[in-house]
Amino acid sequence: MRPRPASAPLLIVCALGIERFALRTGDRGGAGARFSVLRTGMGPRAAERSVADRLAGPEMTEAAVLATGFCAGLAPGMHPGDLVVAEETRDERGTVPCVSTDLLVKELRRAVPGRTVHTGPLTGSDHVVRGPERADLMATGAIAVDMESAATLRSAVGAGPRPVAAVRVVVDAPEHELVRIGTLRGGISAFRVLRSVLPAFFEWHRSLPLPRR
Repeated sequence: MRPRPASAPLLIVCALGIERFALRTGDRGGAGARFSVLRTGMGPRAAERSVADRLAGPEMTEAAVLATGFCAGLAPGMHPGDLVVAEETRDERGTVPCVSTDLLVKELRRAVPGRTVHTGPLTGSDHVVRGPERADLMATGAIAVDMESAATLRSAVGAGPRPVAAVRVVVDAPEHELVRIGTLRGGISAFRVLRSVLPAFFEWHRSLPLPRR
């Protein structure tokens, strides 16, 4: 299996300005690929539309797409700053499998030592999830929820076959909901983790096989 060439771009997709700021000001160690960070705006419709527009150009035909940013953890025991590597993303419109998740886990543990990395399905929602709805989503097998990853990856593969993945940082968990005391500390923790993940993304991208001709 040949490594992916530097000419094949990597598109890193997030929703919020604070997420883009973290990525742009974070550790870029190992950057060798051509990559860009796309801020889509909040919500699945904005993500789907923005990703489709960005991938429409011929220079993005072979681009790998990685969705990232913050998420809400669903499983008890999750903490702000934990990492979630999606094995698949899912919503009411379907499921998209992710590529090379084992490598992402390994590289994230190297890039952010001491942080817990969870793997499993990442589910989509069109609103902020709180309270009992967490338990309902966890009952489906999902370990975390966000508003954009499922739409991002669905839009990406809809524009043509390509490697996709999703990595999220927990900012909100069952015992640490955003409305509770301690939210500020949890947000700072998640922000610092997001600033550290780019080297893992670059290693994931480099490991991908060349696209078939």
